[in-house]
Amino acid sequence: MRVHICAVGRLRAGPERALIDDYLARFDRTGRALGLGPAAVHEVEDKKGGGIEAEAALLTRALPSGAVTLALDERGRMMSSPDFAALLGRWRDAGRQDAAFVIGGADGLAPALRDAADQAVSLGPMVWPHMLVRVMLAEQLYRAASILAGAPYHRA
Repeated sequence: MRVHICAVGRLRAGPERALIDDYLARFDRTGRALGLGPAAVHEVEDKKGGGIEAEAALLTRALPSGAVTLALDERGRMMSSPDFAALLGRWRDAGRQDAAFVIGGADGLAPALRDAADQAVSLGPMVWPHMLVRVMLAEQLYRAASILAGAPYHRA
C-alpha cells in the first residue's frame, strides 16, 4: 500500500525536512516487507491567497484516485500508536492500494475536505504547527510499520 502525505506548504531544507526524510526512509525500509510503502510527500501551495477552500481544492487534486484518506485535524479522533498501526494493517489487508494523509495549512482543513475523509485523527488536544505535524506523522508511520513488523522500536 503506497502512502501519500498531501500537505499545504513547501517545506524547505532544515531540521524538519531532515527528520521527515529520516523517518520516511525508515518507514520505507521497514514497511517494504510488510506491503507498506513507499511513502511520498505531495506539497501544494495556494499562491493566490484563497484560504482554506482554495487549499482544499489543491489538496483534493493531490489525492490519488481511490485512495483511502485520513485527515489530520484537531477535531479528529485520538488514537494510540498500536491502534494507528492496526488501522494501516486493516487498510493494507483490505487491498487498498493507496492511503493519503491530509494536512492543512496554518488555518487547518476546510470542513468539507475533513468531512469527506474516511477518517479524521487528532495528534492530541494541543494545536501543532502544520510543518511539525508532518514530522509527527512521519514518525508515527515508521512506528506503525515497526509495530506491525514486531520490532522493538515501540515499547509501550
